[in-house]
Amino acid sequence: MIQEILKNKATRLFIILGGIFIASALIAEVIGVKIFSLEDTVGVKRANINLFGSPFSFHLTAGVLLWPVVFIMTDLINEYYGKKGVKFLSYLAVVLISYAFLIFNGAIHLSPSEYFTVGNGIDKPDNAFRGIVGQGMWIIIGSLVAFLIGQVLDVYVFHKIKKRTGEKNIWLRATGSTLISQLIDSFVVLFIAFYIGKRIQTGQGEPWSLHQVLVTGTGNYIYKFVVAILLTPVIYLIHNWVEKYLGHTTAREMKDAAMK
Repeated sequence: MIQEILKNKATRLFIILGGIFIASALIAEVIGVKIFSLEDTVGVKRANINLFGSPFSFHLTAGVLLWPVVFIMTDLINEYYGKKGVKFLSYLAVVLISYAFLIFNGAIHLSPSEYFTVGNGIDKPDNAFRGIVGQGMWIIIGSLVAFLIGQVLDVYVFHKIKKRTGEKNIWLRATGSTLISQLIDSFVVLFIAFYIGKRIQTGQGEPWSLHQVLVTGTGNYIYKFVVAILLTPVIYLIHNWVEKYLGHTTAREMKDAAMK
C-alpha cells in the first residue's frame, strides 16, 4: 500500500513540499529570537536615513534567513494543491511548532549534569541553553499568530489574483500575495511579542516602544520586499521543474482542481 502511495508523483511532491515547508517554519521560529544587523553582517556602512524620527538601519530577526524558502513553498503548494493544501500544512506547522516548544520547555527544566558543557564559564551554564530554546510565551504566541494570519491572507490574495489574471503572470500572484501578507506579518509578530507580551509577562526584558516595533517591522518588510522581487526567476525555474516532474497533463489537472 505505502509503495503505491509513494509512486504517485502528486502525493510524493506534496510530502516533499510539506516537509520542507514545516521544517523551514520550525527552524525559523527557533532562530527568530535573534535580532541581527544586516549592514554589519554584510559589511556595509549604515545609510544616513531617518525613519520615524530616528536613524534607520536593518535590525532583522534571524528567521528571515529561511523566509525565502517558506515563500516559495507556499507559492508552489498554493498553485498545485490550493487553499486546502496551504491551510492544512499551515495548521499542522503551528501544531508541530507548539509541540516543539513544549518539549523545549520540558528540556529546560531538566537539571544539568556535570557533563553538560554548553555555557561553561558563566555563573549558570544552563542559562545558555535556556537562552537559545527558551523563548518567552508571548514571542511564541506572536510568531504563530502572525504566521497564521500571513498564510491565510496569502492564500486569499493568491487565488483572487489568479482568478483575475488566469494562468499567466505567475510572478504577479506569487509575489503580490506575498508582499501583501508579509506587510501584516512583519508588524504583528513584533507588536504581540515585544510590545504587548513584555508588558504582560514581566522578567522577559524591557518592553519595546512603538517606535522600535515600527522601525524593526519596516526593516523586515523592506528586506522581504526586495527578496521577493529577486526570487522571481527562481520561482519560474522551480515551476518549470514541477511541470516536467508531474507532466503537463497532471499539472494542468492539479492546478484546475486547486482553483475550486
